Amino acid sequence: MKFNKWTLGLAAVGVVSLASAARADETKVSQLNTALSNTTISGYVDVAAVFTPNASSGGAPNYYYGQPGNSINLNVVDIAIDHPEDESPWATGYHVEFWVGPNGQALGVGNDIRQAYITLRTPVGNGIDWKIGVFDTIVGYESTTTGNNPNYSHSYGYNMEPTTHTGILGTYKVNDIVTVQAGIADESYGGGGVYNPGAGGSLAPNNANGLYHPTFMWGPTLTAPDSFGWAKGATLSAATVITGGNNAGNYGSGGAGGKTIYAGLTLPTPIAALKFGAAFDYLNAADVGQNEWVAGLYSTYQFNDKLSLNLRGEYLDAKSQQASGAYTPVSGGPNEAYEFTATVQYALWANVLTRLEARWDHSNHTGAGGYFSNTSTEEGLPQSDAFMLAAQAVYQF
Repeated sequence: MKFNKWTLGLAAVGVVSLASAARADETKVSQLNTALSNTTISGYVDVAAVFTPNASSGGAPNYYYGQPGNSINLNVVDIAIDHPEDESPWATGYHVEFWVGPNGQALGVGNDIRQAYITLRTPVGNGIDWKIGVFDTIVGYESTTTGNNPNYSHSYGYNMEPTTHTGILGTYKVNDIVTVQAGIADESYGGGGVYNPGAGGSLAPNNANGLYHPTFMWGPTLTAPDSFGWAKGATLSAATVITGGNNAGNYGSGGAGGKTIYAGLTLPTPIAALKFGAAFDYLNAADVGQNEWVAGLYSTYQFNDKLSLNLRGEYLDAKSQQASGAYTPVSGGPNEAYEFTATVQYALWANVLTRLEARWDHSNHTGAGGYFSNTSTEEGLPQSDAFMLAAQAVYQF
């Protein structure tokens, strides 16, 4: 056992014994080993090449976390440290996740923090699991982590949703079929122009009285049991996020508040390789007169354990949206838009996810608006169609 000079000095004058000091050091090491024994480190490196053939400025429709077109990009490096809860009634744990790279700079939470929360369990009924800190929102079909999604690019629906909250969230599993979540947050961040980090994306203190106007969220998830046959494992989720008004303007510059309503479905089929999904998002932002919704359909066909084809189609109705500040994938005021995305996914190397994706977006012209941001013809005129080709590789560790 190696002792520091301070411990040796105390031992020399008889204040402590080297044996007791050794036992104390061994105890500290043992406690540290116990604390770290179940800790895991994981993450991924996400890179992509994006080509937008009809965008003279290199732009694309305004789907969030999309790097510039006609370029090869590092999207993000993700590093996560976890200590999961055990099965004890008063279990504890934590999750810390960092994003480094261009997507990390766009998070809005600060210091490239993707998530950071502690987990606690209280033995009430079947047990309530709590998250306290910065955590993912409960709404949405797609994850902020693109590797967990069927497609590389994010949907219109994702762009209308918050992505993370700073607060407390409780999850209670009623039984094998019903799970409910509810929480409250002081800050909400997300993608698109509504929850845009750096442009009023957080629930900041009210300038008049220094008080926060909180975000409330709740929603159930239903999971089909084994008795449903081929449909077992199907899920139906619903969630609502309501934000109070604030001068910083979580839903735009006026800060009148708003709400997001989400419903999502995942559905197996009698064909084991084929699965379907559906999502509906509704957004009301009172201060900018925004009232829009998106409906999306998903399908996945798994040819084998390496190869799959993922399809997505969406319709956006934003005809009631005003031209000031609120999210829209197209510029210039009220509009409606469609998108279709096809993604071929193949696992050629171990621990590496590779994809090739083609996406088409179309905007209906409504009044003077309804054109895609940063897309134009060679003559500089706005256009109603945008195309994207992308190749993505994600190494997971």
